[in-house]
Amino acid sequence: MKDNNVQLRVINRSHHPLPAYATPQSAGMDLRANLAEPITLQPLQRCLVPTGLFMALPAGYEAQVRPRSGLAIKHGVTVLNSPGTVDADYRGEVCVILINLGQEPFVINDGERIAQMVIARHEQPEVIAVTELDDTERGAGGFGHTGR
Repeated sequence: MKDNNVQLRVINRSHHPLPAYATPQSAGMDLRANLAEPITLQPLQRCLVPTGLFMALPAGYEAQVRPRSGLAIKHGVTVLNSPGTVDADYRGEVCVILINLGQEPFVINDGERIAQMVIARHEQPEVIAVTELDDTERGAGGFGHTGR
């Protein structure tokens, strides 16, 4: 069910369709590369891939740019700063930082689905300096403290 009060305004300077949800219950929309010529991404190389999209998110929302699972499992290609955040006040082109963690070069072609974008509501809490925190059963137990 769509919240018809939330609108994502997009300028599309690519020659590809606007991002859209593939199924009625999809959380993310695919982002496509907008390229004049293919990019060959060598193993361990990273690059900034343009999408040709510029957008205005409503206040209180962010766009999370996430990897596509198919690219990750088949080729080892992922979004480097995952998830990347596009803030509501950003008006520049949405670009995706990709890295090839695979063992073979990977060619990014124009129009290729390179990432997915999830629109999420967020809060900006008031940050308060304190001298102590309340106790919990977990306490300071961190990485791996609950075992396997």
